[in-house]
Amino acid sequence: MRDLYAHSIALIRAHQSDGGAYVASPTFATYNYCWFRDGTYIAYAMDLVGQHASARRFYDWAAAMVARRADAVERAIVAAPQGQPAPADLLDTRYTLDGAVGDDDWPNFQLDGFGTLLWGMRQHLALGDAALPEHWRTAADLLARYLGALWRLPCYDCWEEFGDKVHTATLAALYGGLNAAAALLDEPRHAQAAAEIKQFVLSSCVNGTSLSKFVGSTMVDASLVHVATPYRLLEPEDPLMRATIARIEAELRRNDGGVHRYADDSYYGGGEWLLLTAYLGWYYVECGATARARELLDWVERNASSAGDMPEQVAANLNHPEMLAAWNARWGTSASPLLWSHAAYLTLHSLLHSQ
Repeated sequence: MRDLYAHSIALIRAHQSDGGAYVASPTFATYNYCWFRDGTYIAYAMDLVGQHASARRFYDWAAAMVARRADAVERAIVAAPQGQPAPADLLDTRYTLDGAVGDDDWPNFQLDGFGTLLWGMRQHLALGDAALPEHWRTAADLLARYLGALWRLPCYDCWEEFGDKVHTATLAALYGGLNAAAALLDEPRHAQAAAEIKQFVLSSCVNGTSLSKFVGSTMVDASLVHVATPYRLLEPEDPLMRATIARIEAELRRNDGGVHRYADDSYYGGGEWLLLTAYLGWYYVECGATARARELLDWVERNASSAGDMPEQVAANLNHPEMLAAWNARWGTSASPLLWSHAAYLTLHSLLHSQ
């Protein structure tokens, strides 16, 4: 087995464009784009491992992508109180590496990536640079006002599904992003919007003693880890968060394997995701359960290829085995390497070794 830590850093560096964008997967044609969500988590991992210049280049790129849509953003903010803004005024969620909007048929109205981006900017300034660049300030102001105006609207979740729902993990990302914007811009109104989101989550996104996947659902989703880690809508030790993690462990892991997205997931059969397994480990690091986190890190390492590449998911304990062949026929085998998987591994590895 190659040195996965060094290989992961080298792989991410090799697949960052000259302009700063990180490709989601260089070998999986459907993922030959940069998403704000994936890119921010990759940049955060690069900051943790000391690759601050790489992370800064990503945020420079992201700020430029947002700023060039300033007129559309302003129209969306004005239209939001009356209902759904015009589709052409919604921020694009992904771009080609040269900055073009993707022309594939893909769900575009996804808000979580913009909250993640704001959160990531603040983390970068804490871990690397000390001052907020002016063009980041412009983008952060646009994003915070956009999210503050649109957060109540249904949108696609972080898996780009269920576009008619209001998603708990999305709201958590917006909570984290708006609080980051409040600190970056010294604008208390963004913290107030975050507080309103938290109140909504606690009143509308709870199923019994745990959080739910989206408003009105009884399901749990592994992305709910992010309600605590890293966005802190709840503290890791909060009873509601602990009950949610217990459901994730009970319903989305089998045979001490990796973590599934949700119980009825059928994408590539609904396998076990490396990045979600690493992020569950990150949660346990924050709870002080380092032995548990190391077990999950070991699982992630075991599921890298012999060349050290980490896939999006592995075909173990599939929810719907009958769907694997259908997805393979449609898009080829599951994405590998996935830069987000490598970034999640670096994040867990770094945080564990800083204990």
